[in-house]
Amino acid sequence: MKKSFFLSFIILMVFSSNAAIPSASKNNDTTVSYTSKLDEKMVKDAMQAFKSLSKAERKARFGEVKSLVKNYRQQQNEDGTEVSTNTLLYAILAILLPPLAVGLHEGGINNRFWISLLLSLLFFLPGIIYALIVVLT
Repeated sequence: MKKSFFLSFIILMVFSSNAAIPSASKNNDTTVSYTSKLDEKMVKDAMQAFKSLSKAERKARFGEVKSLVKNYRQQQNEDGTEVSTNTLLYAILAILLPPLAVGLHEGGINNRFWISLLLSLLFFLPGIIYALIVVLT
């Protein structure tokens, strides 16, 4: 359900001019405000519009979304000290339990988690090095 919601959110951002695009406020608190709320009808309309596009147009839209997400992540990294604290905790956890650190950093069990688990089971030091690379980049 999480993946389908995220995909719907991305498609809605691309097709709607007044979509819910997060923007960090520059006040004393570093909360994220949203310009509008997601509506189920808007998501369905965006999904239908996306399905009606050709393959090349879909690829171009995904390229736009990837650049938006990349810019948003860069803004998050520049704004708060929370990111550096999390990174420090992930690095410590990567030294102690590499697969757990990779899994928490990536948000679930994926290919990077399995690679880290395999390296940690075979040779512990390469598992630590791989986990540090994943967490710090």
